[in-house]
Amino acid sequence: MVMRKLRSERAPIKRFGKTDPPIDYKDVELLAKFIGPHGQIISRKRSGLDTQRQRELKRAIKRARHLALLPFVG
Repeated sequence: MVMRKLRSERAPIKRFGKTDPPIDYKDVELLAKFIGPHGQIISRKRSGLDTQRQRELKRAIKRARHLALLPFVG
C-alpha cells in the first residue's frame, strides 16, 4: 500500500500583525510575493493573512495589474 501525504509542505509566506503597514497597490515588491508562478494570487491559507488583509491584498493586486505595475500572467 502506498501512503500519500495529505498536507502540503509549503510554509506560509508572511504573517501580518496589527502594527504592520497597510497593503498598498504601489508597493510592487510586497505584492509580487503574494503572486504565484502562473500569476495567480496566493490563497489565504498559504499566505497566512486574515480575511480583511486578504481582501486588501486582492484589491491592491488588481489595481496594480490595471495600472500595469504587475503582469496579469507570470
